[in-house]
Amino acid sequence: MSQFLFHKLEALEEIGALTPMPMHITENLGNHVVLRDYQRRGLEYFLTYLDQDGLRKNKQVHTLFHMATGSGKTVMMASLILHLYTLGYRRFIFFVNQTTILEKTKANFLDQASNKHLFSDSITIDGESVPVNQVSNFARTNSDAINICFVSTSKLHLDLMYPTENGLSIDDFGDEKVVLLSDEAHHVNTLTKATKGEELAIKSWEYSVTRAFRENSDNMLLEFTATANLNDPNIRAKYLDKIVFDYPLAKFRESGFTKEFRNFRADLPAWERSLIALVLSEYRRSLATQIRQNIKPVVLLKSSRVSDSEDFYVEFFRKLADLTPDQILRLDSGEEVYHEAIKHFRARDMSLQQLVAALQLGFSEDKALMVNNKNQAEKIENQLALNSLEDASNPYRLIFAVDMLNEGWDVLNLFDIVRVYETRKSKNYTVKEAQLIGRAARYCPFVEDEEQERSVRKYDGDLTNPYRLLETMFFHSVDDSKYITELLQALKENGLLDPETYTVTYRVKDEFKQSQFWHEGLVFSNKKVEKPREATAHLPNRYRAGKATVKAENISFSVVDLFSEAKVPTSTTATEIHSRRFQDLPYNVLLGTVDESPALRFNILKSKFPQLSSLKEFLTSSNYMGEVTVDVVTPTSGTPTAQDWQRGIRQAIADVATYILRTDRQYEGSTTFEAAPIRTVLRDKTLNLSKKDIDGVGTSQKDVTDANLQLDLTNKDWYVFNDNYGTSEEKHFVRHLSSMMDDLRSKYDEVYLVRNERFAQLAIYDFHTGERFEPDFLLFLRDKSGNAFSQEQVYVEPKGSHLLEQDRWKERFLLSLQDNAVPSKVYVDSIDYRIVGLPLFTQGDINQMKLFTASLAETISSAIPIAQFPVKAYRSANKYFDKLDGASEVD
Repeated sequence: MSQFLFHKLEALEEIGALTPMPMHITENLGNHVVLRDYQRRGLEYFLTYLDQDGLRKNKQVHTLFHMATGSGKTVMMASLILHLYTLGYRRFIFFVNQTTILEKTKANFLDQASNKHLFSDSITIDGESVPVNQVSNFARTNSDAINICFVSTSKLHLDLMYPTENGLSIDDFGDEKVVLLSDEAHHVNTLTKATKGEELAIKSWEYSVTRAFRENSDNMLLEFTATANLNDPNIRAKYLDKIVFDYPLAKFRESGFTKEFRNFRADLPAWERSLIALVLSEYRRSLATQIRQNIKPVVLLKSSRVSDSEDFYVEFFRKLADLTPDQILRLDSGEEVYHEAIKHFRARDMSLQQLVAALQLGFSEDKALMVNNKNQAEKIENQLALNSLEDASNPYRLIFAVDMLNEGWDVLNLFDIVRVYETRKSKNYTVKEAQLIGRAARYCPFVEDEEQERSVRKYDGDLTNPYRLLETMFFHSVDDSKYITELLQALKENGLLDPETYTVTYRVKDEFKQSQFWHEGLVFSNKKVEKPREATAHLPNRYRAGKATVKAENISFSVVDLFSEAKVPTSTTATEIHSRRFQDLPYNVLLGTVDESPALRFNILKSKFPQLSSLKEFLTSSNYMGEVTVDVVTPTSGTPTAQDWQRGIRQAIADVATYILRTDRQYEGSTTFEAAPIRTVLRDKTLNLSKKDIDGVGTSQKDVTDANLQLDLTNKDWYVFNDNYGTSEEKHFVRHLSSMMDDLRSKYDEVYLVRNERFAQLAIYDFHTGERFEPDFLLFLRDKSGNAFSQEQVYVEPKGSHLLEQDRWKERFLLSLQDNAVPSKVYVDSIDYRIVGLPLFTQGDINQMKLFTASLAETISSAIPIAQFPVKAYRSANKYFDKLDGASEVD
């Protein structure tokens, strides 16, 4: 079986041969638009395709981005428009089959007042301001502007078949080069799927689009869809060399950018199922309010026929007006989510009268929208309402619909879909329902605390957290086993359900809960605080430890079709990697490249970092970009050119430039570490895992195949949880500590090891940059002396050897704890507390292991002989790294 185009680009990515992202894209998108990793990859795949004649084979550019609903296809379009402008393209046409999508996209591209506007308010390319103009044809266009024509696919077809005055004509596509942007492109394949002959071909949308595309050899056709039917042999053949990027719903979900899905099945009439959805929706709204998030959850009531939807509309509001607390309570069968919602509301008002009033007000008829047919769906006011449901000013919380919202409608705050009808209908209809559920799968951004990432799921590692409900959608249906089986299968096929997902539970041992430490022990952590602007003197560690990899322009690669019978070449070009840090690169090369980015002008940098003395300091100091690494891949014995280094520098500074433009506040970690009782921090945690997880994650330590890692922790009283499902490196550490337990207990009365399962009060913040760090383990050591206890809190971070260098900042931070972290208590006791961090634990690096073991030995004083580890472990972070950097190996 032949490879798709994206497979070949994946092979180039593996060897670092992708064309890097140019700054004119990242610097000209809207301030709220932050390209996700997969979007960057998709854009770099396309840029590489343009640059690689061997991939294009000199063919006209025609590509397909096969990307999941909600993954940001319009962001990709905006980014591509910016780049293609730099290649001389000024004419762009966006077409799609539905006018509802058309109007939404217009706002995204043109309306600067829209919160979904994709471009920067002021686009600047090569030092020139670039306006964005809407045009109806290309007869008159601004040669210095981005000129976009928005049209439905049917109108484009009719204009080309039957030209009219002021309409588009075939000449518009021949006189000057045009970029055709086709959304929901699977609808255009009328000719590819056709079997009725020439008459149909001439009348087809695909015929007209292809004709316009072919009118000029420089025209480009860029297609976008989430649902290309690649099982159709004709479709597959057409797109084999055109799918430039593949990011289906399964990958989208796996990356955390979707809601989780649950089916709430109940043998209840439609009104009662709807009432359950309303209660859960109001519960979500209340939870969001608790964490100061303005989320307005929306409920969709889906019928199979227009008449049924209209009838249920009347029934719904009649019964809502007559709603009583008893009706709500009768639905509480003890099911976990609904039961928790009722408990939540009864804790506030035992009578539930407040809940009844909230439902009657929140879901009143003036907050309901009916879009049962095409006329209702295409009304401008309804389009605007449907596409702005997330806005605080949008009143709608209830949608009545039939089949008008299955495509082209992405809404973030739709959490409940109620299947009003009870009949099973056809299997094909079940697939349609699965597609509708996919529409609601987009994640609704929120944070419980400012350290969390807004746009991804946060509680896969804590399924019992109540805020998990804010990232979970429900499909409410009857409890029909055959229907449910078909629905779940359809959801698995489209990627919304992972068939391999399973859960594990970290349970705090009952024996530990009986210990003195559980009742009296404290755990200390610091806070992130805003840093005075004048004190800001560091880039965040993730930028200071950056790396860019590019291939030399004179290197050649070949990509072999692994699925064909083509002979594999017997020899390939041998390569080597040349690495330099910014501070080691010629300054004139650095300066010449950075001058291309307005974001890195000295006046802007000075406003962000008042202590900065010069642009040279920013580019060469370890506090800023001095240790950023550029790798250039060349043939063996080859030498990178200045142009090669420049390309690497451009790639390295792209993210930094975006950070500089969009960051106004700087942070640091406080040196005061505040106390919390350990019993209030630790709790049982249930995690979602996938069998795709690698490196030991999700496997019990007693069940691993490597005998050197096996350990049954069930009866190890020093290990707080029931098991360890962490990485292989973490399991190595637990085994290592187990071998030292007798020595530890000869020194300490109590020894406890806690695996940090993302407990908020176990996170710590870097003293310089405020970056959050959650060390994998905390080792608690308590020594009894009379009536007083001394307690040591030791942070440990196991790390694979391949991650050592990029995570050195974590080690620096850990080793600075003892000299800087000040334990603080709100009450007086006679216990002496100490906070310590150890070097990174890396089983596969002998020098690193010597440092770790000696440092741990020093921590517990003379309890463990250290003669076999003749290493002085430096407690000062600065001394430690002076020693480390100055020696080729540990003495």
